[in-house]
Amino acid sequence: MFLSLLLTGFLTLVELNCENMFDCKHDSLKDDTEWMPDGKRKWSYARYWRKLNHIGQEILSCQKDGVPDLVALVEVENDSALFDLTHRSLLRRAGYEYLMTESPDVRGIDVALLYQPMTFRPICYDYLAITPLEGMRPTRDILYVQGETLNYDTLHIFVVHAPSRFGGEKQTRPNRKLIADRVVNAIRQLPTDAKVIVAGDFNDEATDPALRFLEHNGLHNVTAGVKGSHGAKATYRYQGFWQSIDHVFVSTVLLNSVEQSFINDAPFLLEEDKKYGGVKPLRTFNGYRYQRGFSDHLPLVVRFRR
Repeated sequence: MFLSLLLTGFLTLVELNCENMFDCKHDSLKDDTEWMPDGKRKWSYARYWRKLNHIGQEILSCQKDGVPDLVALVEVENDSALFDLTHRSLLRRAGYEYLMTESPDVRGIDVALLYQPMTFRPICYDYLAITPLEGMRPTRDILYVQGETLNYDTLHIFVVHAPSRFGGEKQTRPNRKLIADRVVNAIRQLPTDAKVIVAGDFNDEATDPALRFLEHNGLHNVTAGVKGSHGAKATYRYQGFWQSIDHVFVSTVLLNSVEQSFINDAPFLLEEDKKYGGVKPLRTFNGYRYQRGFSDHLPLVVRFRR
């Protein structure tokens, strides 16, 4: 597996919102009681391990020749869940290590970066804290990782999970612009020729103000308009409408290295949308009804020439 990874000549990045990858233990500092065996979702250990194996299967399906080098994960709860995912699930033989945030998010939601030590060596990492605006709930920190690839390129990777639109898109727009501001300010501290990747769930479409701001400041959305090959027109579907709210941006110096970007909509990740027609992601929960699925988001895949 790893030999083929080294010989492909590509570096593969996957971005995936896991849809609430919680363990079954209560964190007394977080509002996570619904994800306990006696909580609203009856989140048992059987369901937890099925979830981890499903996420592992989803990641492995993103690349035929080996395994993805880098995986930006959104909606992961804690170090315990990440350790189980990388060392005890279907991914246990894939060789992944990980870095993650420890954010003030009320529910305990965080972001993480899985990486292959054979193809990416972290040099340093940090959390970019977000000071909430007035009336805004504490949100996820941005994960920043600096590391070297096989050919000694230095990558600067930011993993983002921007605030949701709950309360109204227009009313919450400043919250997501705050995240974009934080990313841009951090990039301005880097060398002008820095190779930057910004990936995550931005809760905004490519044409919305926060993402336009990123583009106006030297980043390029290399996943705008991408589709899957089995009916997915975006990574997320709500009430019959496909929404592209997951994105991968790169700096100008990396733009010509992008070989391919697409949505992984393998058939096992989809189900029939009986109400609106077509297909939709096979999610873990439909409301509070457990349906043994994978995630309400589909993975984005970007391949870079080494």
